[in-house]
Amino acid sequence: MTEPKRLLALGIDAASPTLLREWAADGTLPNIARLMADGLVAELRGPDAFFVGSTWPSFSTGRNAAGHGIYWLEQLKSGTYRTAPLPPEAFGTCKTLWEYLSDAGRQVLVLDVPLSVLSPGLNGVQVVEWRTHDVITGMETTPPSLKAKILQRFGEHPASAPCDAPRRSLAEYLQFGNDLVRGATTRGQLTIEALAEHPWDFAIQVFNEAHCAGHQLWHFHDPAHPEFDPATTKSPGDPVKNVYRAIDAAIGNILEHVDAGTTMVLFSLHGMSYWAGSSRLLPEMLTRLGMTVPPPRGKPAGALTVREWILYLLRTPYHWIPESIRRPFYDARARFRRDILDRGTDLQIDPRRSRCFAIDMGPLIGAIRLNLIGREPSGILAPGQEADAFCAELTEMLLEFVDPTTGRQLVRRVLRTADLYQGERIDDLPDLVVEWDRERPIGSVNVGTGAGATIRGHSARTGLIEVINEYARTGDHRIEGMLVARGPGIASGQLGRVVSTLDLAPTLAALLGSDMPDVDGMPIPELIGN
Repeated sequence: MTEPKRLLALGIDAASPTLLREWAADGTLPNIARLMADGLVAELRGPDAFFVGSTWPSFSTGRNAAGHGIYWLEQLKSGTYRTAPLPPEAFGTCKTLWEYLSDAGRQVLVLDVPLSVLSPGLNGVQVVEWRTHDVITGMETTPPSLKAKILQRFGEHPASAPCDAPRRSLAEYLQFGNDLVRGATTRGQLTIEALAEHPWDFAIQVFNEAHCAGHQLWHFHDPAHPEFDPATTKSPGDPVKNVYRAIDAAIGNILEHVDAGTTMVLFSLHGMSYWAGSSRLLPEMLTRLGMTVPPPRGKPAGALTVREWILYLLRTPYHWIPESIRRPFYDARARFRRDILDRGTDLQIDPRRSRCFAIDMGPLIGAIRLNLIGREPSGILAPGQEADAFCAELTEMLLEFVDPTTGRQLVRRVLRTADLYQGERIDDLPDLVVEWDRERPIGSVNVGTGAGATIRGHSARTGLIEVINEYARTGDHRIEGMLVARGPGIASGQLGRVVSTLDLAPTLAALLGSDMPDVDGMPIPELIGN
């Protein structure tokens, strides 16, 4: 009987394609360099309006954010003005690549794909969250008995979870980097044993260590970052490079245990660079422009419901307390509602007077939701011509902002989601996406000396707006990624065009003779033939 064609996919979560190319070229990453020399190399890029939270769900399903409805891990709850963490079931609404392959009779081995949940009835083995950057369910396996076996054999991942932590000391940062190195090494060993012990036609493992290293250790690597000090890593070396080197070694070990006829795909869906962007300014920008109105501090006009009377009586003395005193109580209350009561966080707006409001979606991308009549519970903006005119007016105002530190335009462009996406979940997404200028690295008061932590914006309409960044990350995502494919029938070289990340899953399915119908991506002809 002919051995079935096999496909092994290895992901490096949020690895910088610039660093992968640079360090492959200079010998730091010899195994990745060998794959690049023998295979086809392509630039990957996600859809415009970079919903970073949709990256892995879009890879898994081949559908854009309007198809699966995921753009961030904490989203606006439909029919409310509050945000809440997505429940695990939100990540299983669309059929995944490995479910299509399983239904086609292929045996699958799925290890630690980020933002995924267990697939029922899978023809094969699945492990979720032995260690991923974001936690949805905690570690689970198919079959269930595999969890205990993995923990007994390999233990828990050496690096602490979650990887975000404010005010780490130098020793703690360097220890965290060492833990990520050990985690990548252990992940490689886990993968080798899984490939040997379980039958598979398709196998995938994702090295999540690069993701945490990029967020937390970037200021040790990048001279452009305000906190960079070459003396701090003179002895241990660049901790980001150390993590990438460990991943490369693990990949080399894995490839030694895979036969030469196996098709190999290596990819990073999105990249990493210094922390930049001005999303922290957006709520105040919208307020000063008169587009968002804060909650009333006095008694609202008109007849009040019982609930509104209670809220009014509670809020009035609360706002007499100085901001510096009441802010910690507000933050604690928000965390309690979100983490304990699972009720989400109320947006600080007056929905009966706000035409739009900001939604948090990371530093690089500002997200704006229109307060539309018929969609929002207290909508005041009519869909159609009125909303179109409002978006044009708001876009013009946002493009007037400049960074007073650099003199550069603060906003690169403003995009309408409906112009870029189609799908049944389009109404779950933000309506406008603000792309910020990212030329200036930004520090944090919770990292090192706090240098460069002030974010500023100015326009003639609003005057100066500034906030202090408290987010304890020094690196953040970029939209660019990279793909390397090697195997029978795949020509080596550099692909002369950019490939959409939405094309990757249908391509992997096609390499095994299957298809993924009703998806937004399409197979890459240079990999599967015409």
